[in-house]
Amino acid sequence: MHVQEWLESVPPLAIYLLVGVVIGLESLGIPLPGEIILVSSALLASQHGDIDPFVLGACASVGAIVGDSIGYAIGRKGGRPLLAWLGGKFPRHFSEGHIATAERSFQKWGVWAVFFGRFIALLRIFAGPLAGVLHMPYWKFLIANVLGGIVWAGGTTAVIYYVGVVAESWLKRFSWLGLVAAVLIGLTSMLILKRKARAATPDPTPVPTETL
Repeated sequence: MHVQEWLESVPPLAIYLLVGVVIGLESLGIPLPGEIILVSSALLASQHGDIDPFVLGACASVGAIVGDSIGYAIGRKGGRPLLAWLGGKFPRHFSEGHIATAERSFQKWGVWAVFFGRFIALLRIFAGPLAGVLHMPYWKFLIANVLGGIVWAGGTTAVIYYVGVVAESWLKRFSWLGLVAAVLIGLTSMLILKRKARAATPDPTPVPTETL
């Protein structure tokens, strides 16, 4: 079933909880389509008065902030072995190349990597756990986490909602374009990260053979 059609079949309270939980789990480090769920829910709010966009944005922001904070705590406690374990469970998302790319971003940009990581699909998954693994001071992480969560979740909700209100009649016929745009943005960012990850992955060093 189409994501938006499925959302129309559930009550508003369930949508608020779903958005908060999915985004929270994604921010914690579990690969889930948080952005697609948020975009779909914001489009639905623009077409149905039962869903409050302010409550929706607040739930998304809380889920993002809490999920990132839990991810930070888990990363700080688990350290490098946690990243290795995640690489075994989710090799497409937590490969050595992806981790190396994200780590370079943290080393170069510091807390700004947490803030801007909200807007990049894979970095949303990495930000919390990796900040904990790298022992970023929590107060710095918290500031970037809160600001990034509010700007990304609240801003995405507001933009999609108001676009939906202005173009309601058009979106009723072509609402899937919003989802396609979100997916294309996510895929583009993933392709860029994958390219950087391949460049960051060291080539295997051949083992010299002894000559007799």
